[in-house]
Formats: sequence, C-alpha cells, structure tokens
Amino acid sequence: MAPVAETDRAAETRELGSTARHLMSVKRVYGEPYEKNGLTVIPAAIVGGVAGGAGGDDTGDESGERGFGLMARPSGAWIVQDDQVTWKPAVDVNRIVLGGQIIAFTAIFMAGRILLARSPGSRSKPSLVGTVAGVLARTLLARRQGKSD
Repeated sequence: MAPVAETDRAAETRELGSTARHLMSVKRVYGEPYEKNGLTVIPAAIVGGVAGGAGGDDTGDESGERGFGLMARPSGAWIVQDDQVTWKPAVDVNRIVLGGQIIAFTAIFMAGRILLARSPGSRSKPSLVGTVAGVLARTLLARRQGKSD
C-alpha cells in the first residue's frame, strides 16, 4: 500500500492538471458572443499558462509547493454581420511603443559607436572591409587622375 504522502501528492497533481485543463479551455480563448443592432461580436484572446513546483530535498522528502500561472491578452474579435464574418485584430499600443523604443535605442547606440570609431583620436583598428574599400578607392582615384592627364 502506498504511503499517505504519495497518495496526497498524486491527488494534488491530478487536481492541478484538472484545474489547468479547465483554465486553458476554449472558453478562455473565445469570450461570450454579444449582439447589438444585428452585429455579433466574439472576442478572442491569446491564453498561455505555466505550471511548476519547488521543494523537497535529497532525503527523499517530496513535500513542496506546486502552482499554475495563467496569462491572457486580447488578440482581436470575430465580427458577424448578416452572412459575413470578419476578423478585427486588437492593437497593442504598448508593444508598438516598446518596439519603437528598442529600435531607437539601438540606432542611437550604433550611431555613437560609428562616430566614435571615425573620430580622429580613435584607437580602434580599421576593419578589413574598410581597409579594402580604402585601397580600392585610392586605386580608382589614381587611375582617373592618370587618364585625365
């Protein structure tokens, strides 16, 4: 017969799995449809979850904490009007602003690095591409000057 602790742990694990399945159901992804003036709207969301646990030790003690986290954000809505169904995506302004900030920071950082590398007091070694481009430019310039004479 299994010890009581193992039975309790198995029951808790089954309960956690059941709760997770219930929370991740289609009812969490699609909201209740509502209708107004002949237009039906079915909201939709992106739902994700994570389960985990901690605790126990090397002595075989399996006691510890377990949990489940759920995250949902709107993704859009299905619009049903007459016999036509259209998808209207949700616009996440916060994500757009964050993306713009990341791009701006990267551009400012790279512009600073380029200006620093081109400054007269820079100790950085020229790149191979820059050296080859310089040699080619001087060669072409010398050829043009030679032809014009």
